[in-house]
Amino acid sequence: MRIGLLIFPGVMLLALSLSRVQAQTVLKGHTNTISCVTFSRDGKLLASGAKNGTAIVWDVEAKKQLFSFDAHRDNITSAALSPDAKVLATSGHDSVIKLWDLSTGKQIPKQSGNEKDVRGLAFSYDGKLIASAGADYSVRLWDWNNEKLVGRLTGHKAEVNFVAFSRDGKTLVSGGWDRIIHVWDPETKKLRHTLEGHTEFVRDMAFTPDSKTLVSSGKDGIIRVWDLDKGKLIRTLEAHKGLVRSLALSGDGKVLASAGRDGTLHLWDFESGKVKATMQEGAYGFQAIAYAPNRNVLATGGFDHHIYLWDVAEILKKHASDKSPRSIR
Repeated sequence: MRIGLLIFPGVMLLALSLSRVQAQTVLKGHTNTISCVTFSRDGKLLASGAKNGTAIVWDVEAKKQLFSFDAHRDNITSAALSPDAKVLATSGHDSVIKLWDLSTGKQIPKQSGNEKDVRGLAFSYDGKLIASAGADYSVRLWDWNNEKLVGRLTGHKAEVNFVAFSRDGKTLVSGGWDRIIHVWDPETKKLRHTLEGHTEFVRDMAFTPDSKTLVSSGKDGIIRVWDLDKGKLIRTLEAHKGLVRSLALSGDGKVLASAGRDGTLHLWDFESGKVKATMQEGAYGFQAIAYAPNRNVLATGGFDHHIYLWDVAEILKKHASDKSPRSIR
């Protein structure tokens, strides 16, 4: 196993060459750079979007495509699977949210969206609402079954990149180019907290399983961990240089994965805040990552047009077997 040493201010990390760490599964079907990946709640399906507007839904166990959609005219900015895994929602730079019936493979004749590009999507935990993040500086809440806009959340002063609902359904978060994270009550549509600390735009966020803590990342390269009850910063995680594109927390909340423009994917022990393994992207290009909710499997997608499913336990085991230090502060 080939080992490389990566040095950042205050931290030295041991990197595993991916030529020596084999992916559990490789899913081939896209013909352009992968822009987003997401698992269904039961982990049986994976949806992926690419920069040429194509979305694919995969059967994870069978390792095959179920559906391929020419969804948008260019980059798919976000994809979200409904809690029952019966509907896929996609968005793009065409300002439209499209819905796809996964029992028939056909588009549902319902459309909604923002006034400008839709940058992010999320189903509420009960599946009744879709939240959309827009380049029009707003977050919109849609009763998608009835094609009805039920909320327009304002307060951001620039494009909104990301939205997410907590598992308990009581919290909605949004973040974007104004470097601010807003914490909303999705029922009352009221702003609960404003989280300030990022010095560049916010790119991605992830809730812990108990819905009490939020992890965020952005262009400044610093991962921030927030107490959502108090609306306060708990700590920061620093290892990347520059934009942290994507975050994913394991289903048990013990492992945080982060992918950066610096070409690295870090696996963190979330409790201690220490990096346990670092993978260098090589030709893979970690553009988007997602954790299977009920399995120790991480999906990655990037420049080579493929989706890779990694056994995280195996990566950590190989990393731990090397006797060199994994993290020195």
